[in-house]
Amino acid sequence: MIRCPLRNKASAAERWADMGKVRGTVVIIGCGDLGTEAGLRFAEAGYQVQGWRRRPALLPAPITGVRADLGGALPELPADTQVVVFAPAAPERSVAAYEATYLHGLARTLDAVDARPGEPPSVLLVSSTAVYGDAYGAWVDEGTTPVPSTPTGQVLLQAEELLRRRRPDGRILRLAGIYGPGRTRLIDQVRTGTAAAGASITNRIHRDDAAAAIAHLVLTGAPPGTYIGVDDEPVEMSDVVAFLAREMGLPVPGPRERESSRGGNRRLSNARLRSTGFRFAYPDYRAGYRSVLAGQGQRHP
Repeated sequence: MIRCPLRNKASAAERWADMGKVRGTVVIIGCGDLGTEAGLRFAEAGYQVQGWRRRPALLPAPITGVRADLGGALPELPADTQVVVFAPAAPERSVAAYEATYLHGLARTLDAVDARPGEPPSVLLVSSTAVYGDAYGAWVDEGTTPVPSTPTGQVLLQAEELLRRRRPDGRILRLAGIYGPGRTRLIDQVRTGTAAAGASITNRIHRDDAAAAIAHLVLTGAPPGTYIGVDDEPVEMSDVVAFLAREMGLPVPGPRERESSRGGNRRLSNARLRSTGFRFAYPDYRAGYRSVLAGQGQRHP
């Protein structure tokens, strides 16, 4: 399996060893592609890792798969659970699917956390920058009031508020557009000539950096609260499309806008995430997409 090395692994492991903590189990709820990459990083740091999902047999070692469905009763958490990462993906982009996955699923997860005796594990919720509305190209950070422009974004914000009510010590990581191995939609659109080369601002993060950020916030004991997970360079979509076209030896598309209800027009700041000591393997879209085009990394099912 070819993967990028664990970022911050040595410092995180050393810090926990110095603190005399006994590493227990990390449970990743909704352990898909992103959760698997995060789980592998926790395993490298010395944790036992359980991945809860409908098809646990798809998970690679050393992650232990556990069959679980957010639509019903969840299994009991292991007695030595220290961390719960909630990182599912809704099966479709509808309000009903988002409510079932992110809102009701998170509530069931927190019920399972509450039912576990002893010291409660830390909880990290993987959310989305879709909770922000259109900022007309202005900068946005964790202090910006979220005003979702879509019904699904409103559900995500409700899930965040649920976590804050029940676990004020929890962490929320709002990720922007994740790309990487197996996430090649824009590359495919450039190849087929269907990519929109508009002037709106887009914010992105490579899958490996998103997974590393999840592990980093937990392993380094970053302060509770909300973090934005994006790379260093908000950029016009036209620049990304032109870059990909040149890298693939294709004609650069002319300007062509396509309305989108998802991306918003905003520049997202990663300053708070970086202030914790996090360092990106792919600090901008050029480094990240070159890696994808070169076929580096591996997508997990």
